Amino acid sequence: MLQVQVIRQNREEVIRRLRVKNFKNLELVDEVLSLDEDRKRLTQQYDEGRATLNRLSDQISTLFKAGQKALGEEKKGETTTVKQTLGEVTEALQVAEARLQESLVLLPNLPHASVPPGNTPGDNELVRDSGTLPVISGTPLPHWEIARIYQLIDFDLGARITGSGFPVYRDQGARLQWALIRFFLEFNRSRGYMEYMPPLLVNPATAFGTGQLPDKESQMYFVEGDQFYLIPTAELPLTNIYRDANLKAEELPIRMTAYSPCFRREAGSYGKDVKGLNRLHQFEKVEIVQITHPDQSYEALEGMVRHVEELIGLLGLPYRILRLCGGDMSFASALTYDFEVWSVGQQKWLEVSSVSNFETFQSNRMKIRFRDTDSRPRLVHTLNGSSLALPRIVASLLELNQGPEGIRIPGPLQPFFGNDRISPVP
Repeated sequence: MLQVQVIRQNREEVIRRLRVKNFKNLELVDEVLSLDEDRKRLTQQYDEGRATLNRLSDQISTLFKAGQKALGEEKKGETTTVKQTLGEVTEALQVAEARLQESLVLLPNLPHASVPPGNTPGDNELVRDSGTLPVISGTPLPHWEIARIYQLIDFDLGARITGSGFPVYRDQGARLQWALIRFFLEFNRSRGYMEYMPPLLVNPATAFGTGQLPDKESQMYFVEGDQFYLIPTAELPLTNIYRDANLKAEELPIRMTAYSPCFRREAGSYGKDVKGLNRLHQFEKVEIVQITHPDQSYEALEGMVRHVEELIGLLGLPYRILRLCGGDMSFASALTYDFEVWSVGQQKWLEVSSVSNFETFQSNRMKIRFRDTDSRPRLVHTLNGSSLALPRIVASLLELNQGPEGIRIPGPLQPFFGNDRISPVP
């Protein structure tokens, strides 16, 4: 959530940067400023009313002590009138604050100065890639065919048990899932991230804190009887661990990692784009989150990008890194890098990670503060990244490493999988 004082002090710049993000409802900026003026005016009236009550209370006490009972009763009458007015002001102030909040949460985060303009994924900026794309002899199979031949994943069974987008992993396919999860977590721990096992359901306050509500409510599964949301990413519970926290500067940065299943109602487009593991309603992911000093968050972001890049490199997957344009960024992000790996079986790039800096957008919602060297409370910056999302990593691994003797397992993953290849089914 944007800070009102930032909007008030930088109105033109806020509007300019919202245009970079292709935000259309720019009238909302002035609406927020107008509502804030109402709030400030009513706050002043409230403060003046409280001061008047305190002054009358002192006068009444003095008059009664001096034996001037009649004048004291007269002042009591004035107190009744002031209290009535103060009650009306209090009610109006609560309404004004609620209306301000309702409008403020509809404004997306401002994009960083380095975010390129654009409307579609085609406008994203290539940062770097891993080099020449691999060529496999013959006609490489797509991962869904490999999964069928090796009996790794049963998409039809998952659809029968639950519905489309809920695959069943079996035998070597299940082992590959767990091997990747353990490999990712071990790598993250070795780089200073503390591991957590968070809840898979969260309350509305948690979903609001990270920016999923109200922006992405339709994309989340909701348990109506308990008012809980199934998490679309472990970012939600991890970041909210520090909701309402008052940290010390020396506690920063805080690094956290967690594995979780992730649940998303919106599976995207139809046809080949959602075939196999390309888009799922339930999938596995390992997340990394950082809570940092504002002056160090972009250094931390670049470190997280290198972290994910090294992890993909260890798996031997061809990749590229993109800086997202304004129109392709999330509601809450200030700057996002996407990682894509090459699918040799489908001949296209597959997104496997987003690494983002949210600056104070989430911490303002969650009230995560720290005291700097001058003892002044400030909002922290929050960051998160996929490290990594499994489905498309699995797709790329299967397609890239297919061969007549099975599916080769990358060296760093072999100790976790327990073998150097996925063997053909007898």
